[in-house]
Amino acid sequence: MPSSVRGTIPVFKLYGETGVWPTPDLIHCESIAERSRLHDWEIKPHRHSDLVQLLYVQAGCAELEVEGALNRVEEASLLVVPALSVHGFRFSRDVQGHVLSLALPLVEQLETGLPLAPLAAASCHAVGEEKPRLDALFASIAQEYGQPAAGRDLMLQSLISMLLVWIGRRCLAAQQHEAAPLDKGRVHLQRFTRLLEEHYREHWPIERYATDLGLSAAHLNALCRSLAGLSALQVINQRVLLEAKRNLVYTTMTINQVADSLGFSEPAYFSRFFKRSTGVAPQAFRQRR
Repeated sequence: MPSSVRGTIPVFKLYGETGVWPTPDLIHCESIAERSRLHDWEIKPHRHSDLVQLLYVQAGCAELEVEGALNRVEEASLLVVPALSVHGFRFSRDVQGHVLSLALPLVEQLETGLPLAPLAAASCHAVGEEKPRLDALFASIAQEYGQPAAGRDLMLQSLISMLLVWIGRRCLAAQQHEAAPLDKGRVHLQRFTRLLEEHYREHWPIERYATDLGLSAAHLNALCRSLAGLSALQVINQRVLLEAKRNLVYTTMTINQVADSLGFSEPAYFSRFFKRSTGVAPQAFRQRR
């Protein structure tokens, strides 16, 4: 069994491994083929509790899914998989590339001083003309990782820092292309989202979220409608619904267990909530998927 209770989404150290971290480093580097060929080129949905992964597809085709968002890759691309994100991959047999796994303490250390945290959110970057540069950088990381030498840790951290700066620049460019820098309203919405992630199972009323954010309930509602197109209650319900769908699709938990894990006092209340939100009962949703 992976390091999670039976019936939940698998939580692995590395995919398929349930033991301790296989290296004294806070880094693990391997080719995509090295692990995926053991699983018929398919890595089924799972997550990692305490590490971030960078998956670099150099050649071949891949379907890369993170939290339900699917990227079909047919050109060199770099995928960021944050900690605890449910993800799964399918690769063509001719795939070439690398998987770089970074433990969270190292990530936090390396992100210090960067203009943003490039590994905090899932992202997929087409490499384009930068492919020779990324090829050389990952080759250097793999070479340094595979041989003990003086200054190895410092060299690895320096190379990975270069990679994080590259990702950070891509993320900043995407933000600037899509929208102006975050205004105060967007900052409040981000804080609300983080707070919601911590407490959605507790079914806090909107007023409690607003109080913790230093806002009125009306102001929080207005921000959500303006920036997310949903009321604050709808944002909360969507987060609960996402977790319910995950558990119904990826686990063997009973409907009662799913309801209990999400803080519903009665399974019937959960079933009504789910059907009202999706149009189908939880069991019917599970069978369709």
